[in-house]
Amino acid sequence: MPLDALCLTAVAAEIRAAVQGGKIDKIYQPTRDEVVLYIRGPAGNVRLLLSANPGHPRAHLTERNRENPEQPPMFCMLLRKHLQGARILELNQPPLERILDFKLETLDELGDRVERRLVLEAMGRSANLLLLDGEGRIVDCTRRVDGDIARGQRQLLPGLFYRQPPTVDKLNPFTLELEELRLVLANPLGKAWDKLLLDSFTGLSPLVARELAFRAGDDSEKLAAELEKLGKSVEENHFTPYLLVREGKPVDFTFLPVLQYGPETESIPRESFSALLDDFFSDRESAERVRQRGQDLVKSVTSARDRTARKLGNQARELEATKNRERLRELGDILTSNLHLMEKGMSTFRTMDFYDPEGGEVDIPLDPLLTPQQNAAKYYKEYNKAKTAEEMLTIQIEKGEKELEYLNSVLENIALAEGEKDLQEIRQELTETGYLRRPKTAAKRAKKVSGKPMEFRSSSGLHISVGKNNSQNDLLTTKLAYKSDIWLHTQKIHGSHVILWLEGGEADARSLTEAAQLAAYFSQARDGSKVPVDYTPVKYVKKPAGARPGMVVYTTYQTAVVEPDAELAKKLRVK
Repeated sequence: MPLDALCLTAVAAEIRAAVQGGKIDKIYQPTRDEVVLYIRGPAGNVRLLLSANPGHPRAHLTERNRENPEQPPMFCMLLRKHLQGARILELNQPPLERILDFKLETLDELGDRVERRLVLEAMGRSANLLLLDGEGRIVDCTRRVDGDIARGQRQLLPGLFYRQPPTVDKLNPFTLELEELRLVLANPLGKAWDKLLLDSFTGLSPLVARELAFRAGDDSEKLAAELEKLGKSVEENHFTPYLLVREGKPVDFTFLPVLQYGPETESIPRESFSALLDDFFSDRESAERVRQRGQDLVKSVTSARDRTARKLGNQARELEATKNRERLRELGDILTSNLHLMEKGMSTFRTMDFYDPEGGEVDIPLDPLLTPQQNAAKYYKEYNKAKTAEEMLTIQIEKGEKELEYLNSVLENIALAEGEKDLQEIRQELTETGYLRRPKTAAKRAKKVSGKPMEFRSSSGLHISVGKNNSQNDLLTTKLAYKSDIWLHTQKIHGSHVILWLEGGEADARSLTEAAQLAAYFSQARDGSKVPVDYTPVKYVKKPAGARPGMVVYTTYQTAVVEPDAELAKKLRVK
């Protein structure tokens, strides 16, 4: 759900306590719509995320590390120029509006103290992040808007005075007297209660409106009491963050327990709104961002995979046809033994089939333009051709199956990518293997990127590494790991190479199980259950000469059957 005004009020209180009076040390802009401020606050160092993403606008403290571009965007450079070293004086939120207004004090080019404002409008498709000067003029914003003044539309352009979005013509339910509230809730038109709340009052999201209506039933007095109770929570700033979980997956969040969905949806309280929002949105946005940036890779690899699969299908049919080649030799023998009975110009020759146990006759098609000897030689030639084709097709099919396996592994690697660096590493691999064209000029050539595997720490303290792509898999298995360390991989399923580092010791059962669970989770079987994972010392894992990246063979292994566990992966991950 979008972050509604009441949730934003609760988040603002958390942010205010952590950053008010603090100093902005660093500023980063991981994406066009996201800015991260590193702040030395009154209670310690914190990171504040301000997102104007139209799909998920929000603000909260964050613990997640975000990948930043090599060259900071222009808006980021502007913020650094005006706000680096600035002190946060106030954080204001207009009543029941999805707007956060940071009042800041900083030094200008002459060393004089000046005021700046950073305004986040967290309003869906109109979301924006604006930098204002001391007089309220727009210095710049993440999304410029050239509105139509004649129609009363707001313009958001550098140099113009900032104006807040026009307020909707609705009532504030928390400032009305009880009698006024009852009058609104009289509902003479017989609207559904949740629709009445949304049409009449500002600050309520559809989820909260439905929940209040559900709790009140058909009783307007109960509905008024629920609104009064909610207003008291707003006045006292008493909110509890709840994560809504259905079938083990987070589906929504809010500031009060939700009863309308029944027992199939659980309301789980969290320690803070920032932690809730950090977990709820970060993984989704990261996956969405990687999916968007990796679309070109997915398209290229999918096309190559489908092309390879079609080629394999054709080769399999051709190979099946060669299985009848012995009959071609037999027909050649029959013709050779009956040359004296044949004449040039015959299109069919009928004779006894001495290869038939029952001694039946056979009709042999002939080319009337060829002599009897040439027709017999033609059948021998087709036999030899089929024999050679079987040998070549067998080799080509084996090669094509390995190619198909490799391309499927690359698609799995793209799904595991956590940022642009991981995608760039996969691009390099595909370029080196010939699936992507090399840049024509040196200026266009991408710099060599070397990403790092994912790092984990088992409950017993052992180090576990997980490769995110074939290049990292090769690096871990063939270069970094010692022969005595444990190598793990899902059995006959595409996935990451996992190394359990023993550091001269021995693997305890718990660490081995957790490493196997990580191998299962970071594979194509992550949504399955009872996944077989092979494990063996690294000394038994070999890379054949000429094999594609990530392809290995191994012997003397054991197999564990485990359950993939996303929560375990989060818990053991080393940040």
